[in-house]
Amino acid sequence: MKLFHGVTEARELAGCALALGNFDGVHLGHQALFAEARRHGVPVAALTFQPHPGKVLQPDLAPKLITLLPRKLELFESLGLDAAVVQPFTREYARLSPRDFEASLLDVLGARHLVVGYDFTYGAARAGSVDTLREAAAARGAEVHRVEPVTVDGLVASSSKVREYILEGRVSAAQRLLGRPFDLDGTVVTGQGRGRGIGFPTANVDTQNELRPAAGVYAIRVRLSDTSPGTWLPGVANIGVKPTFGVNEITIEAHLLDYSGDLYGRDMRVQFLDRLRAERRFGSVAELVGQIKRDVEAARAVIARASG
Repeated sequence: MKLFHGVTEARELAGCALALGNFDGVHLGHQALFAEARRHGVPVAALTFQPHPGKVLQPDLAPKLITLLPRKLELFESLGLDAAVVQPFTREYARLSPRDFEASLLDVLGARHLVVGYDFTYGAARAGSVDTLREAAAARGAEVHRVEPVTVDGLVASSSKVREYILEGRVSAAQRLLGRPFDLDGTVVTGQGRGRGIGFPTANVDTQNELRPAAGVYAIRVRLSDTSPGTWLPGVANIGVKPTFGVNEITIEAHLLDYSGDLYGRDMRVQFLDRLRAERRFGSVAELVGQIKRDVEAARAVIARASG
């Protein structure tokens, strides 16, 4: 997949089908735009913005991102896109008139097909709509394709709903809208060694991901970056403050089942399959160990179903 940093760099995409959006999460609704773009038999590209417009226009209210840019681009490529255009988003760019925005896509980049969601707006003060974009495209011999919302059991797949589910710890519900398990990438750093001391060594995952599931215990799968892409290791993760030990710092601790290798300094991807229980304080370490054993068995059952 080719990567272009801004519309003006992407002139070689003339004639392409271009899907437009922030694409945070690359959920089923976004995937429907890419499917529509592929239908026209020309190279397919996505135009996205960096940083997220909300972080520029309303930084105090900006959402935590489901996917950081490297992961978003990886997902684009896995879905068969030929190119991605990452447009720098600034306050100056936000003041672009709808007419100038139209010209940048239809004249500068030269897109033949523009694919947008049902609620797409653009330009300063969001003054441009699907109808005005369609008029601008028709005047240049291009087409606009509006994709209807994708629903799962009557619920519209949206970044805001995915984000809500993850923040609530409802990762299995988020998975239904994403079309894949929610994941985050991180590096294993040195922890306190408490897990090893009670017979359940854990990897302390340091991640740049903005969005983390709610505190609790989760069934997970882990892929180490230095292993083959299809190699997933089963595990259990605890997100929280380890109240039994009186620790207040929020951490992500992953215990890999049936694994004994050294993990320090290694990069990993953690897939969250289901939330097993909320975080809680135990009266003793022995009581905690008993619960962890039950968590492990519950996680094995969840992972077996996911892998079946």
